[in-house]
Amino acid sequence: MAGTPMPGNPNMDGNPPPMPPPPGTDMTGMCFRDQLWLNTYPIDRNLVFDYFALSPFYDHTCNNEQLRMNSIHPLDVSHLSKMMGIEYMLYEVVEPNLFVLRMQKRDSPEKVTPMLTYYVLDGSIYQAPQLCSVFSARIGRALYYIQRGFSTAASKLEKIGYDSESDDANDDSAATKETIDLRELKRVDHILASLQRKLQPAPPPPPFPEGYTPSQPTEVEQGSETQQGTEQQQPPPVDPIIDQGPAKRMKYD
Repeated sequence: MAGTPMPGNPNMDGNPPPMPPPPGTDMTGMCFRDQLWLNTYPIDRNLVFDYFALSPFYDHTCNNEQLRMNSIHPLDVSHLSKMMGIEYMLYEVVEPNLFVLRMQKRDSPEKVTPMLTYYVLDGSIYQAPQLCSVFSARIGRALYYIQRGFSTAASKLEKIGYDSESDDANDDSAATKETIDLRELKRVDHILASLQRKLQPAPPPPPFPEGYTPSQPTEVEQGSETQQGTEQQQPPPVDPIIDQGPAKRMKYD
């Protein structure tokens, strides 16, 4: 059975290493691994607690430590059930990769209150996060993305509103520029009418020379003129997108 861990070596500056937080607090951001111990001893259900006792997650005031001091296996349920206080229990085992230990408070031989959970995964020891912390982190992350989505949508809507306002302003300015003064229009018409009265009428066209007969339009020219007239009267071709879009197509039940 492995003994109690010795204090860590000092740093290069001669100062002792910083002390880890006390056991039982939030230490989910920490990970412990002793490769020297792993190279010396195998991890199984009999030695996993001795390996866990080397980590800063272990509380040396627990009932398991008292059993170790009395040379009793620290996970002996028959002895732990008779003691009150903090204890560790081997909750689940998947040898040789996963070992789950639970820190709990024993109030009576039949009543225990779970406190924290730790697990040894491939030789590394972690503290499992509490369910309330998981829910808080997930809800916070969801709210962050929801707020980010609303901010993005609001920025785009503000841009659309600004463009529409600028378009309305341009339309108003164009309408203002196109305003016609009726007095000015009447004055121009009066000037043109007075000039027309002052000018002499145009002379008549000269007569055709003697012996000249104006040519009459042939049937081919008349047909071409008629065809051009009918072509101008026909409607434009149907646009396949505007006139025959999905909303204007015939539906068959």
